[in-house]
Amino acid sequence: MTHRIVPTSFGCDILTPNGPMPIRQVLGIGLNYAAHAREQGSALPERPVVFVKSPASVIPDNSVIRIPKICQYREQVDFEGELAIVIGLSSQTGLPCKDVPRERVGEFIMGYAAANDISARWWQKTGSGGQFCRGKSFDTFCPIGDIQPAALVPNPNALRLTTRLNGQVMQDSSTSDMIFDCITLVSELSRGTTLLPGTVIVTGTPSGVGMARTPQVWLKAGDTVEVSIEGVGKVTSRVEVE
Repeated sequence: MTHRIVPTSFGCDILTPNGPMPIRQVLGIGLNYAAHAREQGSALPERPVVFVKSPASVIPDNSVIRIPKICQYREQVDFEGELAIVIGLSSQTGLPCKDVPRERVGEFIMGYAAANDISARWWQKTGSGGQFCRGKSFDTFCPIGDIQPAALVPNPNALRLTTRLNGQVMQDSSTSDMIFDCITLVSELSRGTTLLPGTVIVTGTPSGVGMARTPQVWLKAGDTVEVSIEGVGKVTSRVEVE
């Protein structure tokens, strides 16, 4: 049974059999697909490129991405289909995820979901001194679908990921192309840092983003964008302008 994400007065909660779990933080991984790194003109990273998205950016399936006024003076809002990992307490000890060796990572993964790392490119690359956070964190900039329990996803590193914009396929790849796989990411991010239950890790996007196309493709009012991941689910969002 999937776990739904529902909006609250203070962000979003995950509905679990044990009650609501607030989404506490969202960690993003940049340049985690080799083809995407190349289309960005970047070298392949030697270590995971980590950034944060505000928990207030999370919206559930069939919600509206709202492009704020601060992003409207130039076309810049882009889509990034991604696999999301949702962290819980250890299924064995009930303890939170910290300093977890690779062989124990599975204890802490509650499930997986389709996600869309919406990105305002000017704010990501120029408007915030080269830091990703602001361009990734505007309200509604992290649609996440229903969460598929980890037990029902036997190999998260062999899933087809497809992003469609108004029905047209823009990204079509496999999570097998990730440079740093799911186990590596969780183990590495937990080193010296507690990944509280309700942490979401968006694991990077494949090639085909709007910024890298010729001509470039930007989200606009009236668009519909869908990210689907086989064996996991999908997240569909409409686009509006404030």
